[in-house]
Amino acid sequence: MSRRLTVLFLCALVAPLVFDRSALAHAILVEAMPAPNATVEGPELRVELKFNSRIDAKRSQVTILTPDNVSKVLANDATSPPDVLRARGDGFAPGAYRLKWQVLSSDGHITRGEHPFSIK
Repeated sequence: MSRRLTVLFLCALVAPLVFDRSALAHAILVEAMPAPNATVEGPELRVELKFNSRIDAKRSQVTILTPDNVSKVLANDATSPPDVLRARGDGFAPGAYRLKWQVLSSDGHITRGEHPFSIK
């Protein structure tokens, strides 16, 4: 009887760790502006990236790769909600660009991504 209770007790302790996948999830991009393959107006560029979990905006970064392969890091907006990374930059000419992002999620992992967009 006591062995059975011990096993049940251990299962009760371990089950939340095994079945709560949200504690192990990385920040996943759920919405982006500019969207992948979108065409936006320039020369000012506003970026807004929404994630499925909290991120550390101070330790996260948005980089724009220009048509001539120059990387330009955008300034983050410190007033963004906890699950959003906002940044802006200026001086972007028409052309094909790549938006690259790197965020530190609340689980302590770094998540990266990128997608193309254009400025008209």
